[in-house]
Parts: sequence; structure tokens; C-alpha cells
Amino acid sequence: MSIQRSPSSCSWWWRDLYTCVGLNYARDRLVEGYLWCYAIYHEKEFAFSRIFLTKQLMLISLMDDTYDARATIEECRQLNATIQRWDERATSLLPDYLKRFYTELLRIFKDATSEVAICDTYHVAYARKAFQDLSAYYLQEAEWLHQNHKPSFKDHLSLSAMSIGSPTICVGLMVGMGDPVTREAFEWAAGYPKVAIACGKIARLMDDIAAFKGGKAKGDMASSIECYMVEHSVTSEVAISKILSLLEDEWRTLNQAHFEHHSHLLVVQRIINFANSMLVFYAGKDAYTFSINLKETVESLFVKPIPM
Repeated sequence: MSIQRSPSSCSWWWRDLYTCVGLNYARDRLVEGYLWCYAIYHEKEFAFSRIFLTKQLMLISLMDDTYDARATIEECRQLNATIQRWDERATSLLPDYLKRFYTELLRIFKDATSEVAICDTYHVAYARKAFQDLSAYYLQEAEWLHQNHKPSFKDHLSLSAMSIGSPTICVGLMVGMGDPVTREAFEWAAGYPKVAIACGKIARLMDDIAAFKGGKAKGDMASSIECYMVEHSVTSEVAISKILSLLEDEWRTLNQAHFEHHSHLLVVQRIINFANSMLVFYAGKDAYTFSINLKETVESLFVKPIPM
């Protein structure tokens, strides 16, 4: 499958899914999602992995926007309960507007199981479990917001580094990569090692800085910056300076992973690629949400031919 055809095939899939589930409040960000996955692995031999990861990312985006922007706290609890059950018979527990999303979610993972090699079907099971974990993190955030809970900076970062979705992607990106990625590698990634957590913290802190500078949306849970400001009674400038220092620590963790995990180096490199992509999406502005900032990047990669 050529690089040009990969976005096209994803586009047809996304148009059908977005229309089918009818979640019009959710962000329509297929191109941006594909670009993110392309940054992890552009190689032709990983076309299936890249496309399935794009599908996972878009499902995560739909779920994120549902928890954040639409669902009541009771609907959040219902959605998480059904995702943990992962059973089509649980569909009746959901409000009508979420039933199609849930049905399609189960179908997409089921289809992926039939598309990977027989010896690799367990890949999808690990990705599914990571998706279920992410739903639980989203629910915890929703509960905090519902209870008007003010977490400490440490507690906030511990949860939000997971709910940003990056550790989930660190598991899902391995699906379909073939023999080089072993069951041991999946078990390692599914345990959310330091390198995956570092990736999540980088994404969360960079996103929070970009969002804070752009203006916090009403109703959002307090950001890491706001938690730090309240806990330490400091200005936003001091809080951001501290967070930039923490970011440096997380980048060091990523660099160390190269030397600490030789047996999983192929996966570690993909995780580092993912972390590096945060510089494209969160340097200055949240370019996933405000995607006009990615227009030139997308065109240079997928639209305009390379001059010879």
C-alpha cells in the first residue's frame, strides 16, 4: 500500500464511521490522526499497523470528546461499564446516542483480530485492554470534575498522563508489527513502563501549556498548571517554568530507555518517535484541536510532490 493510498483508505473508513455513529460534537480529525501515526512509523511494511493505529486514535478521540463534552456523569459511568464488559449484549445499557459508537468499537477491534496473522491475534487483545484502561481514566477525571475535586499536582499528573492517551497508544502501536515484536514486548508495554509514562507526561504537560496560553474552556478539569499554581501559591509564569523543567526530566527518561531496554529497542524507538511528534502537535498551540496549524505540514507530506 503506497503512502498516498493509506490516507485515502483511512478517509473512506472514517467518513463511514463518523456518519454512522453520529457523534457530531466530536472533533473530525482524521488527517491529523493519520499524520500522528505516520510520525511513529512511515515505513511501507508497517502500513497495516499504521492504519489500525489511526483507527485506534480516532476511536480514542471520539471517546475523549464524549467524556469531556457531551456525556453526563451517569452516562460516563454507563459507557465505562459497557467498555469494561466488551460485550455486544451490554449495548442496551447505553443511551441511544452512544449505542452505534459502542457497536462500531467492538466491530473494529474484532475485524482487526481477523486481519492480523493467526499467531498475532493476541496483539489486539493487549490493545483492547489498554483501551479499556483509558476509559477508566476518563471516568476518573469525570468523577473528579463532577465532585469538584481539586487534586494535588502530583495526583493530577499521575492521572492525566494516562488519560492523555499516549500510554494507550504505546501499546496499540505494536499491533501487526510481526515477529520482531514479541509477547514479552506486549507484556512490558501493557505494564506502562517508565518510557510510556514519560511519553504521557510529555504529551500532557505540553498540551496543558498550549491550552493554558490559548485559554481554558469552561467546564474543563483544572490543568496541571492551575493545580501547581494553587498548590504552591505561585503565578502562571512560575508554574510554567517548573513544568518546563519537569519536561526536561521526561525527555531524559526517554533517552535512557535506549540503553535500558535493548530487547525492546524496536518498540522503544516507536515510542520515542511518538514523543517527538508532540513537538509538532503541541509546540505553542494544540494543533490537533486547532488543526489549521498543521496545514503546511500535511500538504508537504501527502499532497505536494517532492521536487526532483
